[in-house]
Amino acid sequence: MRSRLQELSFNIIMRMIFGKRYFGAAVDAADAEVGRQFREVIKETFELSGTDPGDFLPALRKVMDFKGRERRMVDVAKRSDVILQGMIDELRSRRKRRDGGQEVESKTMIDSMLSEGYSDDIIKGHILSMLSAGTDTSAVTIEWAMSLLLNHPEVMKNALAELDDIVGQDRLADEVDIHKLPYLHNIINEALRLFPPAPLLVPHESSEDCTIGGFNVPQGTMVLVNAWAIQRDPKVWDDPTSFKPERYEGLEGDHAYRLLPFGMGRRSCPSAGLANRVVGSALAALLQCFEWERVTEEPVDLLEGMGLTMPKKQPLEAMCKVRECMIANVFAQF
Repeated sequence: MRSRLQELSFNIIMRMIFGKRYFGAAVDAADAEVGRQFREVIKETFELSGTDPGDFLPALRKVMDFKGRERRMVDVAKRSDVILQGMIDELRSRRKRRDGGQEVESKTMIDSMLSEGYSDDIIKGHILSMLSAGTDTSAVTIEWAMSLLLNHPEVMKNALAELDDIVGQDRLADEVDIHKLPYLHNIINEALRLFPPAPLLVPHESSEDCTIGGFNVPQGTMVLVNAWAIQRDPKVWDDPTSFKPERYEGLEGDHAYRLLPFGMGRRSCPSAGLANRVVGSALAALLQCFEWERVTEEPVDLLEGMGLTMPKKQPLEAMCKVRECMIANVFAQF
């Protein structure tokens, strides 16, 4: 499911940014090729975002370029710039077309930023930030959530019951429904607790001398917060390695300081709300539209792979079929 979920999250973000899909049967060849190239750029960007010895021993940068890293970074930046500039130019030309004397407008992010007078470079920076930070992280979270649900069919059954009760079976769940589904939110929170997409939060810097856990931290020290360890700490969480969405019931204010997949405070992830909506909408649609089963009787493995977004070591495989009620009530409308 990994590749499908990555394409899904990419399409969702791109619909908001540009108003077009880049993956799927209805996408033309040119757009599909752009989507493929951009996915490669994002993948390589993540690979290059890791550390190398030169990050800790700057003197080494003067004598060697580890695996051609700097050269690759320049190449990725150039390829990304060409793709993003093409998107902006296409949307700018689309805005200049007139229909009955009125300028044709859409409600995409690029449209809004062009209307506000932002430069192309600023727009490209925002687009790249959203795609880099919002696609793989969302896809990874959905994959972990589905893996946990497949291993806990009773939880999946409860989530489906909530969807049928709140949304019904005659339409698909929409963004306005997501905040009305507390059990679905509990599932997402528990998946983020056990498998945060950024197990080590983005680096911070201590603003003054302080003591943390008995260690003296001088001002200006790079600080890495281990969210994975904090969210599995038995001193903070009851039965911390178990998947229990029910643990959040009635704890809206109490658990906030303990659950920090997006960081905390002024330096927390600014796209936390967007991520929750993307993951919530996608997970709701997957549960509402399909019946899911494991490919074998064995539980889905939950081994963690290496990477900035901590993917599953083995991509998730699952069996699904369309729910009969959705065929009769929803899909028949299309």
